[in-house]
Amino acid sequence: MTDSRYATRPWLALLSDAQRAPVEPADSLVHALRRSAAEAPDRACLAYFDGRLTYREVDELSDSVAAHLAARGLERGDRVAVLLQNSPHFVLAVLGAWKAGATVVPVNPMYKSGEVGHVLRDGEVAALICSDRAWETYLREAAADSPVRIALTACELDFQTGNDPRVLAFERLPEAPDADDLTTVARQGGTAPEGRDPAPGDIALISYTSGTSGTPKGATNTHANIMYNAERQRTGMPLPDAPVYFAMAPLFHITGMVCQLGACLNSAGTLVLAYRFEAGAVLDAFAAHRPHYTVGPSTAFMALAAHPAVTPDHFASFVNISSGGAPLPPALVEKFRAGFGPYIRNGYGLTECTAPCASVPPALEAPVDPASGTLAVGVPGPDTVVRILDDRGEEVPFGEQGEIVVSGPQVVPGYWRRPEATAETFPGGELRTGDIGFMDEQGWLYVVDRKKDMINASGFKVWPREVEDVLYTHPAVREAAVVGVPDGYRGETVKAYISLRPDAETDPAALAAYCKERLAAYKYPRLVEILPDLPKTASGKILRRELRSRTANSE
Repeated sequence: MTDSRYATRPWLALLSDAQRAPVEPADSLVHALRRSAAEAPDRACLAYFDGRLTYREVDELSDSVAAHLAARGLERGDRVAVLLQNSPHFVLAVLGAWKAGATVVPVNPMYKSGEVGHVLRDGEVAALICSDRAWETYLREAAADSPVRIALTACELDFQTGNDPRVLAFERLPEAPDADDLTTVARQGGTAPEGRDPAPGDIALISYTSGTSGTPKGATNTHANIMYNAERQRTGMPLPDAPVYFAMAPLFHITGMVCQLGACLNSAGTLVLAYRFEAGAVLDAFAAHRPHYTVGPSTAFMALAAHPAVTPDHFASFVNISSGGAPLPPALVEKFRAGFGPYIRNGYGLTECTAPCASVPPALEAPVDPASGTLAVGVPGPDTVVRILDDRGEEVPFGEQGEIVVSGPQVVPGYWRRPEATAETFPGGELRTGDIGFMDEQGWLYVVDRKKDMINASGFKVWPREVEDVLYTHPAVREAAVVGVPDGYRGETVKAYISLRPDAETDPAALAAYCKERLAAYKYPRLVEILPDLPKTASGKILRRELRSRTANSE
């Protein structure tokens, strides 16, 4: 790449001195935790509703979890699946597994039995840590048909007393005879086994992708991958001493794992947990804990902005708010700033590059491409190279669209036991993202859409994002998703699915006409369907594939 136009890294001029400075990350989050526990042992590490755990307590409790796992026969390099929401149990489980020398397999709690079973078998998982309710309802059966030999369950009512009915509306179950209780284990006072501390090159996570293009594959995020991005978060984002992070993104998602948990432990900060996203509970947490930073999908900010109790004061403590995991419409950024004050900073990353590989520098605002109306996702970091390639694998000039490819210290070495998929996706160690985008001459990166989501209407390319961005400028639209549906004449035609803002009124014909005024004739949606809510992943990304299936099943 010595003759690459992108090797000049024009984006370096947009970074601050602190962002450009070399970093020396800790070996792992285990090492970062111990450092923070030594420096600030009595500082709150985790805040869970009205409960608090200090750095000393988190270090000791996770030591005990590690001791228990080792005593049960867990060996260095074994895999531990963690299927929990945003509670202290998740943090203790992950840290305990790492202290025992294991690799963590974070699993989406929304997965059904068959999806979990695939992960347990494909990852050859030795231990499973999950909620007591999930174990009783479906995970015991899934684990029985897998290599799992150790089970721990957790009741997320522990470590707090408020029992907020909006998110904690469940009862404590009797202790299972075939699983150990995580909280009891953590309080036993065990010592982490010696000689098992993670090394930078060890696999920290096997993060299974969402399977949008087939069976989910496990990206092998190393401790070095995680610590590089966690350290860049710490040094490149000016937050106060003892920063307070709010965990809006799920911790089992790579964004939550790195940009919230990782960055917080690495900064000796306090991580505020609220079990799962519920707009009212989140706003109450903002008011109670006054966080400085959070990151979440655009859909979460839409929900917060639509809540009847929201006020600008809820966001007054924030120094930085980031968005990732789902497209961020420019109209939302401006509406949010006008209504509540903060500017939402865009970001871009994938599981395969351990969360962010591009973000908006704290002192800048992302430009909007005047031709397409697309908001820039940011600029790459100082050690990252982003290139744009055509279908032949050749670099395209600045400003032209192609596939986004990424190289840098955050890119994973490959997929878990998938050499063919690794060779295809990481040729020469460079990540082929499958996203279409372009870079301008200053180094701002723009993501147009997923390659597979492109709509072919009468031979014309239609990128759903462009249509969605127009829909988000309509005052009645809360959420928008655009897909291609079969059309006997055009091959495909554009269909939009919409959910409306509270108390807003409009109809499909009016929305189609609104787009027709603002888009070329082949781009505007001929079909519009209004739904109460659009289907989303646990990380807040709207599921276009489910909407395509909905259309196919209705025919």
